[in-house]
Amino acid sequence: MAIYALGDLVPVIHPDAYVHPEATVIGDVHIGAHSSIWPQAVLRGDYGRISIGERTSIQDGTVIHAGPTFPTMVGSGCVVGHLAHLEGCILNDACLVGSGSIVLHHAVIGTGATVGANAVVGNNKVVPAGALAIGVPISIKEGGSSALVIEYSAKEYVANAARFKNLLRRID
Repeated sequence: MAIYALGDLVPVIHPDAYVHPEATVIGDVHIGAHSSIWPQAVLRGDYGRISIGERTSIQDGTVIHAGPTFPTMVGSGCVVGHLAHLEGCILNDACLVGSGSIVLHHAVIGTGATVGANAVVGNNKVVPAGALAIGVPISIKEGGSSALVIEYSAKEYVANAARFKNLLRRID
């Protein structure tokens, strides 16, 4: 696995988390129990803390970064889709960030909210709890998120991470 300390900044990964061998985790990164970090994801905690809660999926190709005054905090039970970019933002619990989305500095995604695929949540934007944010720039649809879809997706990724942890083997 590509897990690196950077000086005194050492990743803290719960033993029940799954980090794919082709993911990269650097520096001040904390990953909670039953969370999963998938292939080609990069979590670079060189300038600020990255915190991933429990039962959260960070999918393939996602890039997460932070700054000295704006950590990136991802709550528990979240699903972050393929090729997303999170930087210096807060995702509260049970959020879904769709594939290809970007969530930038000081943005806050409320509990149970969804950021649709390829959406851009700009600096300082707030997506209210349970809302759906879509488009570039985002438009917000109050109550447009589905808590059941997020919960189901998060549970599926916890199960898939356990499967990978037990069954993945390199054959070449």
